[in-house]
Amino acid sequence: MTINDVSNVFGFLGGLGMFLYGMNIMADGMQKTAGSKMSQFLSMLTNNRLMAVCLGALITAIIQSSGATTVMVVGFVSAGVLNLTQAVGVIMGANIGTTITAWIVSLSQLGSAMEVMKPVFYAPLLIGIGAIMILFSKKEKYHTIGEILVGLGLLFMGLELMSGSISPYTDAPIFAKAFEVLGSNPLLGMLIGALVTALLQSSSASVGILQTLALNGIVTTNAAIYITLGQNIGSCVTALLSSVGGSRTAKRAAVMHLSFNVIGAILFGAAGFILFALRPAFAASNINAVQISIFHTIFNLTNTALLFPFANQLVKLSGILVKPDTEENKVKDEDDEAAATLKHLDERIFESPAFAVETAALEVVHMGQITMGNVRKGIDAILDGNLEEIEEVFRVEKTINSMEKMLTEYLIKIDNLQLTEHQKLVVNDLFYSVSDIERVGDHAENLAECAQYLVERNLKFSETGANDLREISEYVFKAFENAIDARSNANMDTVRKVSQYEDKVDTLEEELREKHIERLSNGQCAASAGVIFLDIISNLERISDHAYNLAGYIKNEL
Repeated sequence: MTINDVSNVFGFLGGLGMFLYGMNIMADGMQKTAGSKMSQFLSMLTNNRLMAVCLGALITAIIQSSGATTVMVVGFVSAGVLNLTQAVGVIMGANIGTTITAWIVSLSQLGSAMEVMKPVFYAPLLIGIGAIMILFSKKEKYHTIGEILVGLGLLFMGLELMSGSISPYTDAPIFAKAFEVLGSNPLLGMLIGALVTALLQSSSASVGILQTLALNGIVTTNAAIYITLGQNIGSCVTALLSSVGGSRTAKRAAVMHLSFNVIGAILFGAAGFILFALRPAFAASNINAVQISIFHTIFNLTNTALLFPFANQLVKLSGILVKPDTEENKVKDEDDEAAATLKHLDERIFESPAFAVETAALEVVHMGQITMGNVRKGIDAILDGNLEEIEEVFRVEKTINSMEKMLTEYLIKIDNLQLTEHQKLVVNDLFYSVSDIERVGDHAENLAECAQYLVERNLKFSETGANDLREISEYVFKAFENAIDARSNANMDTVRKVSQYEDKVDTLEEELREKHIERLSNGQCAASAGVIFLDIISNLERISDHAYNLAGYIKNEL
């Protein structure tokens, strides 16, 4: 091996690294550009499977990896955000979206007639402009656009470097022999494609490498077809690995992706084998990057069209292939709110930081709703003297504490992802929101303790005192409910309502305190019960303060 050979090996590896890194940072930049819009994609999903297919294609076009999209789908299914019927549509669309990268790579041949039309001609300029925007722009929007430009430029330069490193060896017999063997053996061709894709964890990247070889005229048509089919199967490996240790539903989502691609590969592989047997000259002819993109697109569109009507059968097939969970585990998960939250906080969703932030926000809302229910139980226990309600408050408080711990740990992990400035602000506010909600849970527990004190000593409030508690409690409920609703809907009108209710609670708390002290002085209320009354309205006023804090975080984000 000469020094030139070593240099070419280094050049190929460097080009491969530039290509993969460029594709990665371009995808990150595109995802950030989508920003909060990606968090709205899920709300677009209904049982309309065509919409799910379009959504899957769009998401994959943004993040440049069908494997990553499917991993997210597995996470959403595991979290209960998507059902399997919706998931199968997204998975079908993901295969269509992944063809975008192949077309970006093939641009280098579309302009081969004129050097100035080749994307690599502009690659250094793209990198230069992008780097300037990253280094000197203070606006996050331009910083993100700079990342996309740098990624695109590195992608094209990496392809050119790989292509230049291979070109001296295009006449080497080993290449001709290798593709002759792969082209004559469909299973071996698919296996190679699947293995390379599994190792790179991206079908887009492996198709790009195949196209780079095709640019140098050393890839035969039959070999390219079989390898491309294998690459689609290999893209399932990421999701399959991701589903290991997950719920049965998550495993079924990963198996649906595999089944979809395997069925398509078998159908197209069989058709290709017959075609190449009838036309051996066509099979042995060279294929270029554009033609690979065309086949890749036709395969995924046709496969989706063929299997689209059989989506429900794919769901049923996944149920046959993946054994059901035991009934004991099902009951445990369904009955335990903390277990449900843990299930929803699936780290597979980290593939998309925008979705991860949205999922965390949804679980904060869920925690708030559970806490609101506990506050109601605490007040009801005070007014009714129901021991069962008191015990229920204590039990749910433990669940709230568990949820706080899980959400805090999850938010810490999200905070280490690549987030936009607004997403960082939201995550920071969610940290504070979890803390405020947990404190409300503590006040609910205090209310239950007050109820327990009253029951144990057989104490009751006067009718006037009980009515006063009902009045202030209703305003507290409204303040907290609107605060949680504001987090759910990001509505400024709801934020204003929280402020109005909180002001009303503050005013009422002062009035009720004075009225109750007057009742104590007149002997209308027992002294021992009077102390508890003041403690109760103090806890209620603090709950409204926390509601005001929660609404304030939303105000900062809008």
